[in-house]
Amino acid sequence: QEYRDKSTRQEIETRRLQDSQTDTEESSPSEETPSDAEPTSTIESKAPPQISLLRNSNSRFNLWQDLPEIRSSGVLSILQPDEIKLQEAMFELVTSEASYYKSLNLLVSHFMENERMKKILHQSEAHILFSNVLDVMAVSERFLLDLEQRVEENIVISDVCDIVYQHTVNHFSVYITYVSNQTYQERAYKQLLQDKPAFRELISQLELDPKCKGLSFSSFLILPFQRITRLKLLVQNILKKVEEKSDRETTALDAHKELETVVKACNEGVRKMSRTEQMISIQKKLEFKIKSVPIISHSRWLLKQGELQQMNGPKTSRTLRTKKLFREIYLFLFNDLLVICRQIPGDKYQVFDSAPRGLLRVEELEDQGQSLANVFILRLLENADDREASYMLKASSQSEMKRWMISLAPNRRTKFVSFTSRLVDCPQIQCVHPYVAQQPDELSLELADVLNILDKTDDGWIFGERLHDQERGWFPSSMGEEILNPKIRAQNLKECFRVHKSDDSQRRKLGSRNRQ
Repeated sequence: QEYRDKSTRQEIETRRLQDSQTDTEESSPSEETPSDAEPTSTIESKAPPQISLLRNSNSRFNLWQDLPEIRSSGVLSILQPDEIKLQEAMFELVTSEASYYKSLNLLVSHFMENERMKKILHQSEAHILFSNVLDVMAVSERFLLDLEQRVEENIVISDVCDIVYQHTVNHFSVYITYVSNQTYQERAYKQLLQDKPAFRELISQLELDPKCKGLSFSSFLILPFQRITRLKLLVQNILKKVEEKSDRETTALDAHKELETVVKACNEGVRKMSRTEQMISIQKKLEFKIKSVPIISHSRWLLKQGELQQMNGPKTSRTLRTKKLFREIYLFLFNDLLVICRQIPGDKYQVFDSAPRGLLRVEELEDQGQSLANVFILRLLENADDREASYMLKASSQSEMKRWMISLAPNRRTKFVSFTSRLVDCPQIQCVHPYVAQQPDELSLELADVLNILDKTDDGWIFGERLHDQERGWFPSSMGEEILNPKIRAQNLKECFRVHKSDDSQRRKLGSRNRQ
């Protein structure tokens, strides 16, 4: 979506510019408090723009202020700069929905309703592959019509979040159905490509059509999942720009809360099937030397797995030169359980210890020489034998050691911030290159994401918390640029707390109940 790319790049450049500015001058109170009054009578007398995004497939999506109707109206000289930014944010939501609808329409008309496709696919195969995309498209069309009607009511858009709220509550459940089918959809697509040469050939031909603009069939299939996530971010962007304690802030908060509920349901739906399959696969590989622990549970999932080196015997032993200092062990860390194994022939793992995740403690060893570099102590307060046990473990690198330590004991204080307290100011980074997570403890990033830096390593990894959704994970430091200006960091935190203030009050109530 060209509009989104332009807007995102503009956001990155704006932050760079702000971050590079020296704060030698303080703004006067009058500069910090622009007038909220708008000469609405002058604005309303202007003719509203006839954009017709849904009906005009050749519309070129510009910035709101670049539209000829807006430029000729003179409204740009009347509105405050903050209101113009808000108009842009609302206009982006509308135009991106139009672009999304056009892409959905292409998925249906160009791929799903292709006559050869109908002959090649059995009805059940087509149902799994395309799921309820017709329902999703109908919801998008109805949503876009309401948005477009709002845009055409007045040259200055009054609000869009009330429309987002209504449609999220009443219609967006179709997204949960579509996204929850994703695991079956991906599997069916791979199977069809493998088993049906005619299907494979047709897809290749259809993808070459100029209408697809070089995009693959699978990139069209994933559109609904991407859209529901993007909508939440677009509403967050609006929320940052509306007046505090205004009606528009209330509708934006309501819309954001409902969208977050849908996104969480989508994420849970798509994870549930893949997690169950993964747990079954792990269960088959484990052989218990100790009392067997049931691995498969609906509330359990894998957080991290991998090989570490366990130290043998006391480190002061005189036999270190003749005896191997470390031996390999393999860890499976779940959200509520740690299983410690040794790999045995046949791609199997022999379990010799385990502990609840809540009863794990870690401690880093510092300045112990090269042989003990990247070594940490793992303590099991209550292991499989109901006793306390300690393991001295060595990782392959500093980043791998820190990643294991944070995964094993997530509430441990990190380099820059304690997880049990909110810091007024901590290092921040802005994503300038998108990143796709490769491991369960990593975090996928999109352009312009802003994150608090919770920890970093000397070999180029950062553990961060994304401000807009509080998701945490590791990513390469080369993906972002650190925000050095403390005022910009403070502004980013203020916007984050504002977006989530209703959620925070709800969490405090729940936390109070849990403590009782």
